[in-house]
Amino acid sequence: MTDVLFVRSDEVSGLATPADYVSAVRKGYESHGNEGTAAPRTKLINGDPPGMCTGYLAILPEVGGMGGYTYAAGFGDADVHFALPLFDADSGRMVALFDGASMNPFKTGATGAVGVDELARPDSEILAVIGSGAQARGQLRATATVREFSEVRVFSPTPENRASFAEGFDARLDADVRAVGSASAAVEGADVVITATNASEPVVDDDALSDGAHVTAMGQYDSGKRELESETIARATYVPDLRERAFQDAGSFLAAKDAGLVGDDHVHAELGEVVAGDRPGRTDDRGVTVFDSGGTGIETVAAAWMLYERAESEGVGRTIEFAPGSQALTGE
Repeated sequence: MTDVLFVRSDEVSGLATPADYVSAVRKGYESHGNEGTAAPRTKLINGDPPGMCTGYLAILPEVGGMGGYTYAAGFGDADVHFALPLFDADSGRMVALFDGASMNPFKTGATGAVGVDELARPDSEILAVIGSGAQARGQLRATATVREFSEVRVFSPTPENRASFAEGFDARLDADVRAVGSASAAVEGADVVITATNASEPVVDDDALSDGAHVTAMGQYDSGKRELESETIARATYVPDLRERAFQDAGSFLAAKDAGLVGDDHVHAELGEVVAGDRPGRTDDRGVTVFDSGGTGIETVAAAWMLYERAESEGVGRTIEFAPGSQALTGE
């Protein structure tokens, strides 16, 4: 039998800080840029009851781990459930199994923060956040660790939600965090823009984006999702998490391509190529950069490996047994 560490979601939540996640995810993308392997998600849609079962995988030799998320959303339960098996990239042995719900906004936020750190101007001070849900919170927590923002403007359609979001972060961050009444009011003059929505129509007007701005868009994980205008994609240095994913389900990129504004060669680089130093990120102070983050196994495995090592050293979780194939398949 193989001993596997099982870690509950509530145990995961206390193991690492946002900065820890950013460091782990940066290592993951560097590993992928050097010699890792990852593929876009596989998504299966069910009609009745309506729901989605999906997953994605990565092998990160320099990190030491491989595996990825499998999750189901919707169906009769109308909820989402995450499972994360983690394997040793050298031996192939399964080492951990996570209830991955609580880590999701942290590892996703860390991915956005790595994109900001690689592509935003070093002197960026004003941040706009479009969205006020769990993913927007994760983005702000992580991004605040890579830039010293003096001002954060938050917009989401529900006044109560954006006000609560701003009030909570204003007490936690050194920056002045305030809610504003429109997306344009948030974006105008901002150095960094984060979109964390489930919008099917653009939430940022291209005209409102300043020269030199960086945009991290993390709600474009489906061909029908679209947070940015085609004109923004066309004028930007465009960097997705995975090049293959951009052509599979990056809604704004696909819309710009369908409109004839960009071609297949518009993808400047994958994030891993930039982090590993194989491709440049921002090349001048006046250009617009876009990081398109739709979710991959890279950040998932990198964060999980960091959490596994923390759990092992701190005695968190409990051991469960899995039968290896050599034993289970033969019944011996």
